[in-house]
Amino acid sequence: MWKIRIFFLCFVLLNSIELMSQKVNSKTYDMLLSSLLSHEAEEIDIWDAKKMDSAIFIDSRKQAEYEVSHIPKAVWVGYENPNLESLEKLDKETPLIIYCSVGYRSEKISLQLEKKGFKKVYNLYGGIFEWVNQGNEVVDNEGKTTDKVHAYNLLWGVWLTNGEKVY
Repeated sequence: MWKIRIFFLCFVLLNSIELMSQKVNSKTYDMLLSSLLSHEAEEIDIWDAKKMDSAIFIDSRKQAEYEVSHIPKAVWVGYENPNLESLEKLDKETPLIIYCSVGYRSEKISLQLEKKGFKKVYNLYGGIFEWVNQGNEVVDNEGKTTDKVHAYNLLWGVWLTNGEKVY
């Protein structure tokens, strides 16, 4: 009986260590992100992002995605023609957490902001999908909590496991 307990304890411990090394809850999602992103921008996971009280969240998705829902108090800048002028008055030491659906577009915007002289720029690893997957709040354009999340398209939407998908 003690051998079964030790085996079970080792199994739980090893799985816990593996989860701690992942930046998102799903190992498959983590593997996708590991290969999708260039990792040139500094990355931050959801847990650490939530601890940064002074950080400003920057949404780099399309306006239509932002309008469905976004992280509370997030500033929209977009991606294709980002409106970075709205950030010019910020202190260059202000922590900025950039996000999109999964982290690809936000990684590119993060690098642009670094070139503009911002010192504390972080790409939210897993994006708004992981934010919602971990049970964190998003709000609509009126600032009301919502379950709706723009899932980008059917292919990428599979990574959004919580919330109501909108296309």
